[in-house]
Amino acid sequence: MQIGWCTLNCRFNQEGVGDTPDSYAYDGNRVRKWNVTTTNYGKSWAAGDIVNCLIDLDEGTITFCLNGQSLGTAFTNIKMGPGIAYFPAISLSFKESVAFNFGKGYLPLQDPPTADLTKAHKLLGFIKNVLSTSIDTQVRLLEKGCAMWKLHGEPTVLVTLAHIFNHFAPLMCKVYLVEDVLMNFLLGILEGGGSVDEHPLIQQLLDLFWLLMEDHEVNECLKQLMMSLLRAYRFSPIIPDLGFQIHYLRLTTAILRHEKSRKYLLNNVLYPLTPLRVKEAGLEELIPTTWWPTHFDKEGKDEREPKDESADERLRRRAYERGCQRLKKRIEVVEELQIQILRLLLNNKDKTTGEASRYIFLNKFRKFLQENASNRGQHPTALCPPEYMVCFLHRLITAVRCCWNEACRKSPSSLSSEDAYVPPQLFYNGKVDYFDLQRLGGLLSHLKKTLKDDLASKANILIDPAEIQAASMDDLDEDEESGAAQRPFGAAGMGSTLVRPSWLSSPTPGRANRFLSTAAVSLMMPRRPLAQPEKVKVRSLPVEQRTEEDIEGSHGNDGLLLGRPQEEPDQPMSDKSLLEITDGIVMMYNLSVHQQLGKMVVVADDVHEYAVALKDTEEKIARCPPRRADIMDELQKSQKVFAEKLNHLSRRLAWINATIYSKEKMLDVYWLLCVCIRTIEHADNTGSLFAFTPEFYLNVAMNAYSALKNYFSPANSMEELPGNTQQQMLVKQKKEKSQH
Repeated sequence: MQIGWCTLNCRFNQEGVGDTPDSYAYDGNRVRKWNVTTTNYGKSWAAGDIVNCLIDLDEGTITFCLNGQSLGTAFTNIKMGPGIAYFPAISLSFKESVAFNFGKGYLPLQDPPTADLTKAHKLLGFIKNVLSTSIDTQVRLLEKGCAMWKLHGEPTVLVTLAHIFNHFAPLMCKVYLVEDVLMNFLLGILEGGGSVDEHPLIQQLLDLFWLLMEDHEVNECLKQLMMSLLRAYRFSPIIPDLGFQIHYLRLTTAILRHEKSRKYLLNNVLYPLTPLRVKEAGLEELIPTTWWPTHFDKEGKDEREPKDESADERLRRRAYERGCQRLKKRIEVVEELQIQILRLLLNNKDKTTGEASRYIFLNKFRKFLQENASNRGQHPTALCPPEYMVCFLHRLITAVRCCWNEACRKSPSSLSSEDAYVPPQLFYNGKVDYFDLQRLGGLLSHLKKTLKDDLASKANILIDPAEIQAASMDDLDEDEESGAAQRPFGAAGMGSTLVRPSWLSSPTPGRANRFLSTAAVSLMMPRRPLAQPEKVKVRSLPVEQRTEEDIEGSHGNDGLLLGRPQEEPDQPMSDKSLLEITDGIVMMYNLSVHQQLGKMVVVADDVHEYAVALKDTEEKIARCPPRRADIMDELQKSQKVFAEKLNHLSRRLAWINATIYSKEKMLDVYWLLCVCIRTIEHADNTGSLFAFTPEFYLNVAMNAYSALKNYFSPANSMEELPGNTQQQMLVKQKKEKSQH
């Protein structure tokens, strides 16, 4: 742990505070101070110690105190001057933690910009008055034509607004004014309730921003506005009705309904959906009455409704369950707003101002997956937090299925979301980038060389020779070395001898389920002559170079479905872009969602352990002789500790059951499992081309089944899933494992 100060210019990567020229730190573990170089300083600290970090910007010094005792001046002549601002900073190792205390009643380092605040409030009031008195609220203020703006309204009104914005626009580039003035003004518009569609003033105001402000001013204003909303959503207190969070999400939805603003934010600002973070104080209001199991069967498992439950226990349990239901209903309101936001981002009809939102989202989503896949195990700080991934995955599944079902209503013969799967051609036609993730048959570069004839004969696809030549020398060397190691002596001179490829005969550790009998049989058979249908030459497309036509296709172009193998049914699919998003959802689950689901189970285990310990302690108290007051005192202390811990854990468990292990979330994981199984089945029908299937599909199929079986109970059970699901899944998984 290194704690201290850093400037705004500091850029951290793998270094800690004090490892860069613009940061200064004290490390009580190693008893040293750090500013690029390090020297001995201070005393050794221990858990529970208090460290004071003092900075004197008059003298240019930094001093540290340990438990109120000064350790002396650590740094002198620190960087100062125009543009130099210092911020508290800390770097932690794994499992280290710290609590910050910035004091109470302190004065801010900088006074609010009072003059600018007054000016911004007045100007915004002028804009509101003009809009509310002079413009028809039923007509859009402006529409973007092909080459020019078409204005609606009195020219005098627009000229007046232009004069106001001449003074107002520069103020909206300052984050303090955006958050204090603009955000609160927009929130005030929505305070009356009703749907977001009932408040056209926000849309009119955004129209004016794009018309009367410079692009860089609008961009900076929207960026700061969205970041302010995100901060407010994350750090506002959790009250029983989640009112603050709902309010901020409604404003976010209203802003994203504006097409041009949505596309700018989608391109430059928006991140995966942020989950609610609740503190203990917030949970006490949400779940006032706690409960935990007090009766256990012979195997030590909880009895949900024991026969000998007392009246008081029954009342507590029912009050706790009612609190859980209230919590769940409020969370559902928040989740529905998040789904509305995603559905706006998945709009594929808004093409009046350029590329549709869905295709911007799709390319951003793919890059997001690439960053998280490539940084795993290397730069964990660059990864999206797992709890964000879980929230994002569930809302995205719901939004995608809604869009999918809407498309099916327009084209009833197309594939429904209930029967969704990812067609096998996505895995080899180069339209979707899997950024070097392992395939079931090995690396993609190896498969392109080895199975190029199978691609030509089965899918009418010719791999661009440039891609085959671009295979890395490492890949070529690996093939030569493994071939030499496996080839019997003398086989090299026998041109007609067919040698079994080493990647099929000698799988390396950790590559289970990658070496497929179907691919092996195909590779050992003589190549079939190329089929008569016209071949299509393909090459991998970088995400940023793809167009809507590359995804959805057009006349004579199948888009993502290019290269349909003979074994794959010609199933109509209305919105092919949803196939790639579904593929990304499967990848998300594999990256970190399943691991996070497993971590949350620990809370239920802790509740059980503490409940058993509390009951055992209470039984000991009942048996303790009156003369052993010392033992009684210790037992009562333990009883108090266990009860306090259970109060906290039972509320935490209620929150987790509502946000992570609810029946709706279980159905999402079940849908994902079905998608994976259908995808594997369709890919398996293609014979040797099954080798192109990404390995994570098999991982997700197994892990999703494990999650349904082990993580969602006892709150929910696999028996509640549609049909005779448990038996069906077992049979299908055994079948897949036996084949591959």
